Amino acid sequence: MSGNLTRRRFIKKSAIGASMAALGTAGCSTISNTSPRIARGVPANSKIRLGFIGVGHRATGILKDILKQPHVEVTAICDIWKDHLDKAIAICKGRPKGYHDYHELLASNNVDAVVIGTPPHWHALQAIHTCQAGKDLYLEKPMTMSVAECLAVRNAVRKHKIISQIGTQVHAGNNYRRVVEMIRSGRLGQINVVRTFNMIDQRVEGIGNTPDGDPPKGLDWNRWIGPAPMQPFNARLAQSAYHHPSFSISGGWTPGMAPHIVDLPYWALELGHPLKISSHGGRYVIKDCGDAYDTQDVIWQYPNMNMTWMTSMTNSYGFDFQGKLGRRRRNGIYFHGVNGTLLANYGICRIVPEDVPKKIANDDQETEKFVADWNTRMDKEFPVNKIPPSPGHDREWLDGIRTRKQPSCCVDYHYKIDMAINLAMMAMKLGRTVEFDPVKETVVGDSEAVKLMYPEYRDSWKLPAEYL
Repeated sequence: MSGNLTRRRFIKKSAIGASMAALGTAGCSTISNTSPRIARGVPANSKIRLGFIGVGHRATGILKDILKQPHVEVTAICDIWKDHLDKAIAICKGRPKGYHDYHELLASNNVDAVVIGTPPHWHALQAIHTCQAGKDLYLEKPMTMSVAECLAVRNAVRKHKIISQIGTQVHAGNNYRRVVEMIRSGRLGQINVVRTFNMIDQRVEGIGNTPDGDPPKGLDWNRWIGPAPMQPFNARLAQSAYHHPSFSISGGWTPGMAPHIVDLPYWALELGHPLKISSHGGRYVIKDCGDAYDTQDVIWQYPNMNMTWMTSMTNSYGFDFQGKLGRRRRNGIYFHGVNGTLLANYGICRIVPEDVPKKIANDDQETEKFVADWNTRMDKEFPVNKIPPSPGHDREWLDGIRTRKQPSCCVDYHYKIDMAINLAMMAMKLGRTVEFDPVKETVVGDSEAVKLMYPEYRDSWKLPAEYL
């Protein structure tokens, strides 16, 4: 990649604060593209031609969903694991052309847009290269794994006028829309705390103690590792998107799940970048072949409010979202306002008011009736503006490729969520609070943290400096 600088040379050649500054404040709006076919939108009587980069377990699910959509054709698939590639091509009845090198797929004139479903450490580079190739982009979460990568992907999408979508599928759900309407109606009053969590119990044994070994025939392990520091092959690491978060190469379960859950408060409250970020955690209980933390707590401070995140891999207690007993994944969000608290997750939207008459506070039936009446009154005093239902997460992106209108969960929306998560991971690694300048989009007063904004790539791979 000629013209790119290594991280050390780039730091020496330019002022970090200026290099990380935002290149504008454009939101998700209708845009055009320089590619002749894409610039006018894919014609109504033509199929959208898609390429897939990475077709492991998670991406294969996306592939199957995409194939159900009308007027779509998968023309190219790339994977460095031959078994995965062959299975994906077979799902498409042998029609797509197979690739081992994703650069060759991006150079194809038979691809309009690309779905990236590789492990997280590959996302930033492959997303940037997709933008450079003039292809529209569907990128699985986590979007990136560092502050610099986050801003570089955003800037590449803006520069090349790419229609983008991040794979937080719950964003298209009707319940999330209902929660956003409730919060924005004002019925909770001022909200000063939001608490979010994700709990999974993998027990002490975690994902098991599979030993390192030799990669199977047909897997190019050097390319699988790509820009990340080299490490031995482990069958659990390579197995699936469920197993990746047990290893630090993929960032752990916070980058894996927080994009889904933190998305809701970011959307409802239209949050910007946090001002201060604290995070602590570690590998306290689990003893398996992984090396990622099993416990983490985060505090993000914004103007006039805090948001917290909590995750545990060794206890699945879900608070008000407990439901049925037993070990299972549970997550939830609490919006604490001066008038009440809204409890939400993928399918729950419930308000608990603060002020309840003492005479009914201990009567379950009377309390239930009071809450119902309270919400009816709130509906009249604070009517909601109905957010139109989504045609489906995949469909939003496909429609956007034709119309040049960004989906609601485009990169230019989601990058702030990705930034908050990356800053939390940085704060945990440092073991101290990080201060962030939302205007310059850089860490303040901490040279060690500034260095951590940049990813540590192997020498063969470099983050394109033109997007920083």
